[in-house]
Amino acid sequence: MSEKPWNGRFSEKTDRLVEAFTSSIDIDKRLYPYDIEGSIAHCRMLAKASIISETEAELLIEGLGKIKRELDRGKLTYDDSLEDIHMHIETWLLQEAGMVALKLHTARSRNDQVALDVRMYLRDETQNTIKRLVELRKVIVDLAKVHMDVVLPGYTHLQRAQPVLLSHHLMAYYEMFSRDTDRFSDSLKRINIMPLGSAALAGTTYPIDREYTAKLLNFPKVSANSLDAVSDRDYIIEFLSSASICMVHLSRISEELILWSSSEFGFIELPDSFATGSSIMPQKKNPDVPELVRGKTGRVFGDLTALLTMMKALPLAYNRDMQEDKAALFNTADILKECIEINIHMLPKLTINKLAMQQATTSGFLNATDLADYLVTRGMPFRQAHSCVGNAVSYALKQQKELQELTLKELKSFSSLIKKDVFDVLTTEKMINRRTSFGGTATENVKAAIEAAEKSLDEESKCLQVSTKD
Repeated sequence: MSEKPWNGRFSEKTDRLVEAFTSSIDIDKRLYPYDIEGSIAHCRMLAKASIISETEAELLIEGLGKIKRELDRGKLTYDDSLEDIHMHIETWLLQEAGMVALKLHTARSRNDQVALDVRMYLRDETQNTIKRLVELRKVIVDLAKVHMDVVLPGYTHLQRAQPVLLSHHLMAYYEMFSRDTDRFSDSLKRINIMPLGSAALAGTTYPIDREYTAKLLNFPKVSANSLDAVSDRDYIIEFLSSASICMVHLSRISEELILWSSSEFGFIELPDSFATGSSIMPQKKNPDVPELVRGKTGRVFGDLTALLTMMKALPLAYNRDMQEDKAALFNTADILKECIEINIHMLPKLTINKLAMQQATTSGFLNATDLADYLVTRGMPFRQAHSCVGNAVSYALKQQKELQELTLKELKSFSSLIKKDVFDVLTTEKMINRRTSFGGTATENVKAAIEAAEKSLDEESKCLQVSTKD
């Protein structure tokens, strides 16, 4: 059983059950690159402030570098008695550099140390999420561009409503994922704040240079309140919230892929490489991939709820409850990553059943609103036109016909304003292309939206390349 950093105060050794219960190393070991990078920056700052000597700093930095290389190769083993990644690295450093390793913790606490590690991790994870979302949006735009000639019913209440271009439908998801990108991008302002130097809760008596440490670690801002810095987790909550909203969008597109690939719809076919079969029914092709995305969404919601519940009643400053933040954060980050990635690779391989989508637009009275609009252009108030067309639909249902299948005489029986040019108005193509209001489904609108999206994505990609170089 290893000596604890607080050993001097206690007369009994920690029970092994307590060691196992309080250990977080299985979770936080993935923070080791950030813990080491933060420790190296801390060493450099301590030397600059003459708190330790340059020689001592060099020994510490050399030892930390060796530990990093060993961890990268999986050569070191973990022990519950050392609790967390911070104590593991400090213990290994003691073996590498000797007693000088005990100076590493000068002017810091595990409280501000873990806050630093998590912020650095989350900064990287958020930037990577943004890159994945840009790639996903490119995939959606490419799909929309290829299938500009495909129409399908737009739905409300899962009932056929009005025809839209498939490209317009896809670009709706482009907009959703664009807002997700914006949310993650904006959250970087609140993630990218350097907490190191806050110590346990009150700051430190040593003459540290926090701005110098922040510069070394590429933080544009230093935390302004030591109590807040060590007990703040709202930047994690914000990430989980943004991830939850993004997962809603991923789940919605998954739901449509599931519905559209069913025999009842037959609008698409999922690629064999992204589907599974049945252990008993040889004919089955199951949409397990989008189903799992839909299912994993609940886990992300659960992580957000868990962290909100954990934090809601904690007094300032740090409380051990907060150790549980990383399990929720890592789980969500991993799920979000894999769900975005799987869609990036699956969506381009979809088979679009253009004929089935087209045929679905010819039934269900999708042109009823257009007939009402036709009457409005001839002077009838819309509410009256709505009632008139409703009567026409009721009649057509009894005749087992669609509106465009009624004769001119039958249509004129509902209003003398109807002329023979009405049939041109009721075609799917005209219904699509007459909706030229900004954001509507007209072909010219959708082409313009795709062009604007391509331009935006090109600019975002260039910015990401620049930030990666920095």
